[in-house]
Amino acid sequence: MSAHDVAAALAARASEHSKDSPYGYVPTEWICILFIALFAITTLIHFGQTFYSRLWWLFGTTVLAGLIEIIGWSGRLWSSISPTLLDPFLMQITTTIIAPTPLIAANFVILGQIIKRLGQQYSRLSAMWYTIIFCSCDIIALVIQAVGGAKASTAVQDNQDPNPGGHIMLGGIAFQLAAVSIYLILATEFLIRYHLDKPFERKEVAFPKSFTLDRGVKLMIIGLAFDGVFILIRSIYRTIELTDGWSGRIIETQVYFNVLDGAMIVLAMFTLNFFHPGWLLGKADRWNAKNPSVADSESPEYPKNAA
Repeated sequence: MSAHDVAAALAARASEHSKDSPYGYVPTEWICILFIALFAITTLIHFGQTFYSRLWWLFGTTVLAGLIEIIGWSGRLWSSISPTLLDPFLMQITTTIIAPTPLIAANFVILGQIIKRLGQQYSRLSAMWYTIIFCSCDIIALVIQAVGGAKASTAVQDNQDPNPGGHIMLGGIAFQLAAVSIYLILATEFLIRYHLDKPFERKEVAFPKSFTLDRGVKLMIIGLAFDGVFILIRSIYRTIELTDGWSGRIIETQVYFNVLDGAMIVLAMFTLNFFHPGWLLGKADRWNAKNPSVADSESPEYPKNAA
């Protein structure tokens, strides 16, 4: 048998499995292995960086996101070997939809810290409320997506219509997309106001006029910008995917998922490895300072216009 015949036979077999696969295609084995390896590497690095920085909240954000992604892609790897089984398909439905949620929460926390350092008078929300509001939105989105994923999984197991569960998941991801979009808008406004030295007027609190933008904070802002773009792309894709329906062309096209979901979250996680808050903003003792921006502003080394 020639190589061409072998390739044709494999293609025919894959096509036959695709008809019976709940994905509408058979996940490519080597791609699943690649993503498992990439998520394992970045998660292990985040694990070590968390101990280094003693920023223990990273265990519940970046590390947790990586672990959930590994579970999800392990389910897809299982499906690549046994494409007609429901268990691995159900395993990856909820995990891949909720995995980025803890990662998004990390971005919210980091921006809150940057606001504390550069000056809360430039922010529409205080650093504390910024973290509380957006992390709460993240938790709400997580719960909605998990409930929708569980409902859709149960429907698939019972040979019923999974679209009602999909609609709930869509509500969760759309809510998350809205929260991420507002976060990016407010973050951009904060940076513009800081650059122009245009603070909000608040009679009840007297803040010092301005603070330094040192190299570490600059790099952290760059890292958050890249992270935000990757997460936004993924959220837009997931929203469109679920809007298109449980058996739509988008959800049944593997390359869209690999590039616009898997690759975006891999890039987002590695971005925070390279632009790590523990390196760029300091270890836990500096994060736990009562008010870094006020403390910094009282030092002659930290006037904004000294650079």
